[in-house]
Amino acid sequence: MTLDAPTVDVHAHVLLPEVDQAVADRPGLAAARALDARRNGPDALAVNAVMIRERIPRLIDAQARLAAMDAAGVDVQLISPSPSHYHYWADEDLARSIWELANAGTAAHTAEAPDRLLGLGLVPLQHPGLAVKALDHALGLGLRGVEISSHAPGRELSDPAYEPFWTHAEETGAIVFLHPFGCTLDERLDRWYLSNTVGQPAENAVALSQLIFSGVLDRHPGLRIVAAHGGGYLPTHIGRSDHAWRSRTDARAGCAHLPSSYLTRLWFDSLVHDPHVLRELLRVAGPQRVLLGSDFPFDMGTDDPLGALRAAGLSDADFHAVRGGNATTLLRLT
Repeated sequence: MTLDAPTVDVHAHVLLPEVDQAVADRPGLAAARALDARRNGPDALAVNAVMIRERIPRLIDAQARLAAMDAAGVDVQLISPSPSHYHYWADEDLARSIWELANAGTAAHTAEAPDRLLGLGLVPLQHPGLAVKALDHALGLGLRGVEISSHAPGRELSDPAYEPFWTHAEETGAIVFLHPFGCTLDERLDRWYLSNTVGQPAENAVALSQLIFSGVLDRHPGLRIVAAHGGGYLPTHIGRSDHAWRSRTDARAGCAHLPSSYLTRLWFDSLVHDPHVLRELLRVAGPQRVLLGSDFPFDMGTDDPLGALRAAGLSDADFHAVRGGNATTLLRLT
């Protein structure tokens, strides 16, 4: 792995006020906010409000973002809309407005420094029939792909209705960034910010398991899926999935190979907050499948992604692969 590859952070977000304006006072927004409030609890919502307010400049101002990148030693960011912009409750007409505004807003933000800022758009998972059109819209604006959550209401990522989307993402080489928002364990996690600390890695593990066990990755081996938060709990507990696949006919009915083998077909960010877990992620997925991630600029991310990477004590080759070499290849920066 060349040492001169840029340092690339694949997990960073932008806040788009135009999307918030588009959904304001629309039927369905109040119910969605009530669900979010119930899932998170009042204490988390209060802390979130202060946290977001403090980070607004870095979320909306490209110059503030670039200054923070310089301070962290990051050369390039792959920027995705804040997951709060998914709005999977929206009807088809509103969903179209959301993805068009999110895609255009992200493209405009990255255009302020095109040599350093790359972008991802959104697709409406709640309307599978529109996902291909939304992906094409994002790609047509020069974005590198799209960001999706771990599920949509009533649909897992294994749903056959998404087959055209997976096919098109594979054919176009689009990046699909899997970043959960919300957790269906609901009120069981409504204190102490368990909705995020437990909920996000649980949702990652469920979503990736749906893709693996259903055969989506068998049917679409060329998909370029990047899982946020190191893929959640799945990589460190993949042995249990392998055991089930070996031991039970129902577990192996949908996928052709050991579940652990599919981890080497996916990409994962490095944001696991534990050097031991990061080393295990490299072991099970392969050092060429892990990418630097910070969750910029949110408080559940890290202001020093390179410091977190150094703490894992990787070999020089693996360090530079994760720092930017792998992302340079994935994003075709050279």
